[in-house]
Amino acid sequence: MTELAAAAAAGAEPLVSVLIPAKNETGNIGSLVAEVVAALRPECPFEIVLVDDGSDDGTGDEFLQRCAELGSAARLIRHEKSVGQSTALMSAARQARGRYLVTIDGDGQNDPADMPALLRSARETEAQGEHFCIAGYRKNRQDTEWKKFQSRIANAVRQKILNDQVPDTGCGLKLIPRATWLQLPYFDHMHRYLPALVLRLGGAIRVVPVNHRARQAGVSKYNAWNRLWVGLVDMAGVVWLTRRGKRPVIAQVRTLAAHEESH
Repeated sequence: MTELAAAAAAGAEPLVSVLIPAKNETGNIGSLVAEVVAALRPECPFEIVLVDDGSDDGTGDEFLQRCAELGSAARLIRHEKSVGQSTALMSAARQARGRYLVTIDGDGQNDPADMPALLRSARETEAQGEHFCIAGYRKNRQDTEWKKFQSRIANAVRQKILNDQVPDTGCGLKLIPRATWLQLPYFDHMHRYLPALVLRLGGAIRVVPVNHRARQAGVSKYNAWNRLWVGLVDMAGVVWLTRRGKRPVIAQVRTLAAHEESH
């Protein structure tokens, strides 16, 4: 057992908070929790934060039961009504205690076994500055050809407009320092533009190839139409934020104690 894993067993503060937005994901969430625990328990202290975004099934109960069975630190946040993935992730980020936030979709298509690779990349990247995003890249997507075609078009348009340095911004598996996340501007659908928003802070972007799996239960909440139109508006908003953002370079800070007099 590593030193970090031993600290986790002793109940140390989490290094990583795994954020899971979920709506009606019974049949997926229990097995996902088990995989998260298997991936991170040997690595570091962690917690799992699930936002039940207005589910009308037993998603939240299944989550708590599985975490209790596995002895994992957990936090459940329930939204009275569904408000979308970005707002769910923001609720989770504000409640999380970890230094690093790792986002993962609740449908089980992201593979928690990739989390240690994101964590290793984060430890290498943080030496370059406080702000960064480690973005997963679903190199071999397990989706329909039509859905993959839509994503290729969307990614090409986004890259042309935002140049956010990632080939697959739709991948739910990402790692961002909590301190960075809390400085990002909040708006609906912001989770699709996290790399661009981190770049706006002067942060670094790293891409890590990750596994992708077919959905085992439930149905997708997205389709071409509910992504296309809001995507165009959102990109225009991100461009506006990027052009209006200012990053001051502080040349000097001088302070005087209360008892000193200036001359």
